Amino acid sequence: MFNDIGALELVTLVVLAVLVFGPDKLPKVIQDVSRFIRKVREFSDNAKEDIRSELGPEFKDFDFEDLNPKKFVRKQLAEHEDDLGLKEIRGSFNLKKEINDVADSVHGRDTDTGGSDTAGSSAAPPSLTKSPSGTSDLLKKQEKPQQADRPPFDADAT
Repeated sequence: MFNDIGALELVTLVVLAVLVFGPDKLPKVIQDVSRFIRKVREFSDNAKEDIRSELGPEFKDFDFEDLNPKKFVRKQLAEHEDDLGLKEIRGSFNLKKEINDVADSVHGRDTDTGGSDTAGSSAAPPSLTKSPSGTSDLLKKQEKPQQADRPPFDADAT
């Protein structure tokens, strides 16, 4: 319940409890709080047992933790993993290879390792400029088109 409380927080809570309730009433307050927690746990356990008894014998092994949607989905996927073909999908997907293929195609490198070169497989798009090493330079700015290269303006089209 208090898994994430450190030593400093615990000391702070004790000091605050002594300041708020005083050293005289603190043992009585601790007893009352512990008694209340015990009663809440008993009430919760009794409610769970009543629900199990009302559901019948087929829900004897019913776990209330399964009502958490995250755990429910994980349990259902684990039971039906073979039916869905998830093992084959996980086995066939290689993220590193996919990223390398995308990077090769962006840089204009030939990703075909079989030795068969096709005419357009390693050619970069004509809009990309070539660097001295022969690969496309995506960071270099394009030259602005000349005035003669601009399309004519049609006033009637607007």
